[in-house]
Amino acid sequence: MTFNSKRQLSEFLSEDIGKGDITSKLLSKKKITARIISRENAIVAGVEYAKEIFRLKGCNVAISKKDGTKVKPNQTIMSIVGDAGRILTCERTALNLLSRMSGIATQTNELVKQIPNKTKVYATRKTAPGLRYFDKEAVEIGGGKKHRLRLDEMIMIKDNHIAVEGSLSALIKKAKKKYKKFEIEVENIPDAILAAREGATIIMLDNFPPSKIKKTIKVLKNKKLRSKVMLEASGGINSKNIHNYGKTGVDIISVGSITNSVKGIDMSLEI
Repeated sequence: MTFNSKRQLSEFLSEDIGKGDITSKLLSKKKITARIISRENAIVAGVEYAKEIFRLKGCNVAISKKDGTKVKPNQTIMSIVGDAGRILTCERTALNLLSRMSGIATQTNELVKQIPNKTKVYATRKTAPGLRYFDKEAVEIGGGKKHRLRLDEMIMIKDNHIAVEGSLSALIKKAKKKYKKFEIEVENIPDAILAAREGATIIMLDNFPPSKIKKTIKVLKNKKLRSKVMLEASGGINSKNIHNYGKTGVDIISVGSITNSVKGIDMSLEI
């Protein structure tokens, strides 16, 4: 857990508490034991962060299910011992993060199981502002890859960059002067060939259907360029069609829905 993540957890808790949990302050001072359970099958993610949230208020936490563990309904994920009011003050913040991260991990894992081992599921930057670190951590726990966490990590030339500059070739030349690795988003086969010839590390085949991806790979192989680049399929990929994309031979499949429209896992804190 990084310093920044600890700080964010404290901010999440403060956001919910405001000037104080006026309801929990009505309670008698009493030490209790509570547990967090899942109400459905899931891959657990975020237990260390949920633990830290309770610890911020002086509670003791014992983890029963570590990140990446499969759970069934009513199984205990963690137990919390501490002042009743403090546990209830932390309840919703901890559950919200744990539910979201577990939903992302579970959804990612379901996609990973549908594609060949050599093909990797990548997260995108389509994350909730303020939650990117946790969203991408959950993707990795589910068996996927984080890809870029921030814009400063890797050059990625996309359609709007090309629209502003007016030339893909010009942007590639600028990128090569400063960076050894860079990714290029393309919308047609000629641009994919250009990107491969110019030394792109990754070529993103944007909104290419599986048939077009296969054709692109065939062309790149004929020109002896396929082995020089990684190919990424992106755009409109979900649980219903990811298997077909996995069969094309791409190296990477990026899926925005695992972070931007995730369904949280139903979890509960019981006293």
